[in-house]
Amino acid sequence: MNSSNTTNVLVPLGALGAGVKAEDVSAGLAAGAHAIACDAGSTDSGPAYLATGRCKYSRAAIKSDLAILMRAQHESKVPLLIGSCGTSGNDDALDWTRDIVLEIAVEQGFHPRIALLYSEQQPAAIRLAAEQGRVAPLAPLTEVDPAVFEQCDRIVALMGPEPYIAALQAGADIVLGGRTTDTAVLAAMPLMHGKPASAAWHAGKIAECGGLCSVMPREGGVIMRVGDGFFEIEPLRATNRCTPYTVSAHMLYENSDPFLLHEPGGVLDVSQARYEALNERCVRVTGSHFEPGPYTMKLEGAASGAYQTIMLIGIQDPKVLKELPRFLEQMHQKLVARVRDTLSDPGLAFDISLRPYGWNAVSGVPTTTIPSEIGLLFIATAPTQELATQIAKTCNPLFFHMPLNQEAELPTYAFPFSPAETERGAVYEFKLNHRVTVQDPLELVRTVFIHSKEPIHA
Repeated sequence: MNSSNTTNVLVPLGALGAGVKAEDVSAGLAAGAHAIACDAGSTDSGPAYLATGRCKYSRAAIKSDLAILMRAQHESKVPLLIGSCGTSGNDDALDWTRDIVLEIAVEQGFHPRIALLYSEQQPAAIRLAAEQGRVAPLAPLTEVDPAVFEQCDRIVALMGPEPYIAALQAGADIVLGGRTTDTAVLAAMPLMHGKPASAAWHAGKIAECGGLCSVMPREGGVIMRVGDGFFEIEPLRATNRCTPYTVSAHMLYENSDPFLLHEPGGVLDVSQARYEALNERCVRVTGSHFEPGPYTMKLEGAASGAYQTIMLIGIQDPKVLKELPRFLEQMHQKLVARVRDTLSDPGLAFDISLRPYGWNAVSGVPTTTIPSEIGLLFIATAPTQELATQIAKTCNPLFFHMPLNQEAELPTYAFPFSPAETERGAVYEFKLNHRVTVQDPLELVRTVFIHSKEPIHA
């Protein structure tokens, strides 16, 4: 195996906006990178980002990282690929990222050719695909309900590498992608150069989170070198290391099967893969296999629903803490009854949730542990924001002053904020977790080319 005949992709970090280091990027370019690529999106932080098109990270953080990467692209002339722009990869998120890129280009005097890959879908088009039998549910969903498509505020289809390859072949310097599989944006350049799908996809999976496949996951990114039947992973930072353990372990990351990875166009099988330490810092992987299959794209859909208002108190009363289950059950019953009695609407739709942080708010599993203190979070959920807030205000006296026993003196629990209630706004939820079968990888993707001399649209 000749490691000089490889396609090398610099992956500076796992998520654009988390903090790129210019010295890491310089090290990757010096190591022979043919492209710079990274992911910028996720569903990890919930459906709000898809439904609204807002980015999880600040504009300043995204601009700081992009400025470093765009300067590196300008000076090296290697392409820059960003997947799932603006967290969700919907059209607004992609346009928001585009405007930042154009702003940087004007400030720095760069004139890159930019490709925009849009993957947001119209409900009617997905409904038609469902009627044609091309939409199937992914676990835990078990059916396809066409009515759900119309309920979604936004729907995106996760792209594979083909739209990136087409954009690069058309001469793009920078490719900004809508929603994309984390691996596809990294596998695109090796696949375009004719490297085996097995090595390209496996390398993309291992490198998708930058330095997370290394001994010190917060110490910079990695460079992946994809050859004919193998790939290598090496950290960008000289003080960091990759080992067979850290590299192989990343197949478990966000993956239900440690040996199989489903991607558009097939399944990666690493059950026979071998991980070999070439030296103290670099790992070579062989034996991966990619089994081609029908070309499917995952669908993600999200929508806004009810509204929430929250309140928070801190409790240190040892008697209350000793009998938390009774206290919480008693409080919940009294709060619900008070809302029913006070608002005088037997058909009122609402929910009250109490979450005792410091006891079992995260796990929800009953425990006999007696904490030294808890933070008790009150959440009122209702069809409107006004109603959610009125519920919280109605519950205020009981929530802040309810004793463990009725004959006890009224306590006052510690409250950190005034006013006590905080309006959270709309509650968002994922509506779709499906896949759609397509005949052409570009079928659901719209590509637009722009030049940095064009006006900023924001």
